[in-house]
Amino acid sequence: MEPFDWHRLLLSDDMPPAYLGEIAFRCLVTYLLTLGALRVTGRRGVRQLSIFELSIILALGSAAGDAMFYNDVPLLHVAVVFVVVPALYLLFNRFTEWSPRFSDWLEGAPLLLVEDGQVHMENFRQLRLTQKELFGELRQHQVEHLGQVRRAYMEATGNLSIYFYPETEPVRPGLPTWPERFEQLQRRIEAPGPHACGRCGHVATALAKGDEPLCPTCQNDHWLPVSDAQRVG
Repeated sequence: MEPFDWHRLLLSDDMPPAYLGEIAFRCLVTYLLTLGALRVTGRRGVRQLSIFELSIILALGSAAGDAMFYNDVPLLHVAVVFVVVPALYLLFNRFTEWSPRFSDWLEGAPLLLVEDGQVHMENFRQLRLTQKELFGELRQHQVEHLGQVRRAYMEATGNLSIYFYPETEPVRPGLPTWPERFEQLQRRIEAPGPHACGRCGHVATALAKGDEPLCPTCQNDHWLPVSDAQRVG
């Protein structure tokens, strides 16, 4: 192999110049596949980056790395990738600006997860979250129980935005978020008093000892004694 062979650096002996058009087509297909995969995996896997930002990093990362040390990767082929992928990125960004509906479909719209101290189960299932993930996010905001939360939204970025009740209002009882409390889940009520559904947080205030109730919201049959702790931010 001859170093700095410009024909080898820019073109491939095995591929005709028309192959550059196929590279552009390959970029389009793989970029769409990347966007689709990121859309399916959900916003929790994206977090601080938007789907478009992550897609361009993934699409260009391999092309840049391969061209740095593989002698059989022509630079002209890589240049086509670096032109087509950013162009697709800009094009899809414009689509999201022109069509809010397309933007919500691709990147996701903010979804209400907790309302008045209770998990919004339809949206919760739509995001394919686990209760452990949701409660872990709530604990990072010093949420001890759901009764402290007026509203919580899952943003398109994968971050959780929380609105609390005013400190001047009485504390509402709610489902505890501490993991050790969930070791006390009970199907048969052991002591009378208010209990919260162990799945959605619905609070039943008039349960008697020995009751085996079903949650009217989500049909769950496991309950926890509520917490009424004041939130300390």
